[in-house]
Amino acid sequence: MLNLGPDEARLAGYCSAKGRLLASFVMWKPNAEDVLLACHASVLAATLKRLSMFVMRAKCQLTDATADVEWLGVCGDPARQATAGLQPWGRGEFAGANWIRLPDASGTARAWRMTERAGDQALQVPPDIAALQRWQRLEVESGIPVIEAATVDRFVPQMLNYELIGAVNFQKGCYPGQEVVARSQYRATAKRRAFLFTCDARAVAGQEVFHSADAAQPAGMVVNAAELTHAAGQAASCVALVEVKLSALDGGALHLGAADGAPLTRLPMPYDVPTAVDGETGTAT
Repeated sequence: MLNLGPDEARLAGYCSAKGRLLASFVMWKPNAEDVLLACHASVLAATLKRLSMFVMRAKCQLTDATADVEWLGVCGDPARQATAGLQPWGRGEFAGANWIRLPDASGTARAWRMTERAGDQALQVPPDIAALQRWQRLEVESGIPVIEAATVDRFVPQMLNYELIGAVNFQKGCYPGQEVVARSQYRATAKRRAFLFTCDARAVAGQEVFHSADAAQPAGMVVNAAELTHAAGQAASCVALVEVKLSALDGGALHLGAADGAPLTRLPMPYDVPTAVDGETGTAT
């Protein structure tokens, strides 16, 4: 946060002493005095309570700012036009609002639009279930993991590709779980990574994934998932970001929920992901 500029946002995470992520954030400074951290709503209360324990004598106060900020996700041409000239995670002002350019997903521009909420006056946006489903799908397809209540304390950052997307700074000072995170980076080869999959069933965060050759032990876990739009009467389908053993990608098949559950079909990732195991080399895109 000390090096966070006014024209940028940044990915971040908060770990337990064992190096497991308790929450993930996007953070930015709306002004010189404040820092905003956006996390999944399901972990907000617990994270706020835990972080508040460590304020001590620091001259700061942690609060839930949900009621103070009107926060919208925008995609497609409106996002591209409002954030023209901004790189991913760049921050700027346009038409009286603050904007953060997010990484594109499936070739679609994405951004956040934020304004201060005046009293109880919320921006009136008619409910649009299809638009919400599209936004959630793009969030998953971006390959940027978000910690939800069901996945708290489950993953070391490298399991979710955090160091590949700029969410880990190995030059910063001490933090909870630093030893585990640093050891995973410098002394061992990551044996688990996150990849995108589709499935002809509905998946939820925290759901286990099994390999066809091992019905007893889960091979991974769903990190985030979004339902794909489908015609009435058709079975549900989804796109999911799944943390999985790299060895499970070498032959056989992955299934949702059980070794005989709905099969998972792997999709390309929007960034390169190393697939090396025990000194071998390889990269998945």
